[in-house]
Amino acid sequence: MTILTLKNIYFSVGVFPLLDYVNFDIEAKERIALIGRNGEGKSTLLKILSQAIVPDSGEIQKPPYLRISRLAQELPPAEDITVYEAVAQGLSELSGLLVRYHQLIEQTEGHDDAWMNQVNELQQRIEQMDGWQIQQRIDRVIHDLTLPANTKMSALSGGWRRRVALAQALVQEPDILLLDEPTNHLDLTAIQWLEKMLLNYPKTLIFITHDRALLRKLATRIVELDRGKITSYPPDYDTYLARKEQALIEEERHNALFDKKLSDEEQWIRQGIKARRTRNEGRVRALKALREERALRRTIKQKPKFEINDPVTSGKMVIQANDISFGYDANKPLIKDFSFNIQRGDKIAIVGQNGSGKTTLIKLLLGLLTPTHGVVKHSPTNQIAFFDQNREHLEKENTVMANVAAGDDFIEIQGKKKHVIGYLGDFLFSPAKCRMQVKTLSGGEQNRLMLAKLFAKPANVLVLDEPTNDLDIESLDVLENLLLNYQGTVIIISHDREFIDNIATHCIAFEESGKISINVGGYSDWLERQRATAENKPKAKEKTTAKTQETQPAKASKKLNFKDQQELKSLPQKIEQLEQQIQQVENLMAQSNFYSKPKEEIQTINSQLAQLKQELDNAYERWESLEG
Repeated sequence: MTILTLKNIYFSVGVFPLLDYVNFDIEAKERIALIGRNGEGKSTLLKILSQAIVPDSGEIQKPPYLRISRLAQELPPAEDITVYEAVAQGLSELSGLLVRYHQLIEQTEGHDDAWMNQVNELQQRIEQMDGWQIQQRIDRVIHDLTLPANTKMSALSGGWRRRVALAQALVQEPDILLLDEPTNHLDLTAIQWLEKMLLNYPKTLIFITHDRALLRKLATRIVELDRGKITSYPPDYDTYLARKEQALIEEERHNALFDKKLSDEEQWIRQGIKARRTRNEGRVRALKALREERALRRTIKQKPKFEINDPVTSGKMVIQANDISFGYDANKPLIKDFSFNIQRGDKIAIVGQNGSGKTTLIKLLLGLLTPTHGVVKHSPTNQIAFFDQNREHLEKENTVMANVAAGDDFIEIQGKKKHVIGYLGDFLFSPAKCRMQVKTLSGGEQNRLMLAKLFAKPANVLVLDEPTNDLDIESLDVLENLLLNYQGTVIIISHDREFIDNIATHCIAFEESGKISINVGGYSDWLERQRATAENKPKAKEKTTAKTQETQPAKASKKLNFKDQQELKSLPQKIEQLEQQIQQVENLMAQSNFYSKPKEEIQTINSQLAQLKQELDNAYERWESLEG
């Protein structure tokens, strides 16, 4: 059953309309995923559906009783009001009465006659407005979302304020719930909770998301907004991708035929006096119509094409963390006795709840923080590039170009000079955008600029803290493919489950118990391991000693004599020296005149390099043997 219809909706904010006479039917109990590139007008469409803005023209047909509520991308402000008050906002006069009643009931003292009179008066007014049902609704939503009713909004993290915003939308019990990037600011646990809750939502849902796992799980229909037009697809995301590709091929073929016809007609009109004698007015009018149609054509925007310099080979052992501990509160360490070796080519995902210590661990591994106990060692050949989710490495007052090229017109990519505007064009920045200040860019554009700046530098270790935030699905796919083919080492924090599954070779997981576990594979592999552990938990209850041992990093299984202990202690320094020597020889061999040297000298240096590499392999094997 159709519950809302958009008829010929037109909305424009520039040269081309965001919504170009859109027609759209919404059925009861649908779960529609609204997708499209950044800037196509997805959020605008949700605002029109919720009547937050009015279209330039067109008609919205819906019954008068239909309730629509919208979760915006922006977080609710961190005000000095309680969560209860924030959730109750937007319920007109009644919300004020309920908030005041809640405040009086929560008072622990001062229950005199004046207090009782206020309570009685409020009860009567709320009853007259049938408000107790609303009161129960607020309480139920707060309970279902496990919100702290009496906590101030100013004390909440971004993830919890996101939950409050969702409660504000749900408390209205809307017939159509509109969600704009609902997973933003949520950690993986909260995203799983949200997914389960939305799967059980009994009414119509329309959501914008870049989370492909959420899209695959929830959508009963995919609706794409592309160049002002809406197209519906089946809910299967892979089917959508295949059909979209076919549609673009067909569009390209149609445009080529159209352009050929227009070219032929233009040639005919220019043939001169002889042609004018045979010219008929109908053909002239048809040519004018062809010209107008061509002028209105909106070609598909260029696909993003991220490029990164091939990394200089790092040492085999990239980062070594030995029994590191750290905490901002000495009594509550975020990280305790953590050990892990990151080797060349590893792609490490760090996952866990907000506030668990993921960014702190990255800063420890990078040397931006010093552990209170233990040590972090780096290969001397590391070249580290860091993507910061707060975008602190962007100079907001400077232009897009200046942030990437620091005043130069050219940068070097894959050993070739490339104009900075051409390079930024691959990241979907127009020449005009390249000259704009960074502070004028959207969140998605700033993230793309961070990636452009990062990938322009030589690096063999990429550290990415929430790189997927605000990126559209197409840009996500391109970033994913680039990282999959990258020959260096990658460390990522991300809340995008599919992104982690597709890239990660290992997961470092901050678990609810406070334990940090190291797991082979992606997010789904870790989750499956957690489920298996939970199922076997009753059997392990009595084996507390064994359990404690399992949660600790692997220790040496044999006792070493004094000589072996000294050798084990000296091996990291020996490995570091060998890696430096190998790097020096490789730098020598990379010089342009190296192969003009005498043949005997070249052979000697090649033999020296082979010997150093063999010594390095032997040192690693000995290290693993002694540690095992």
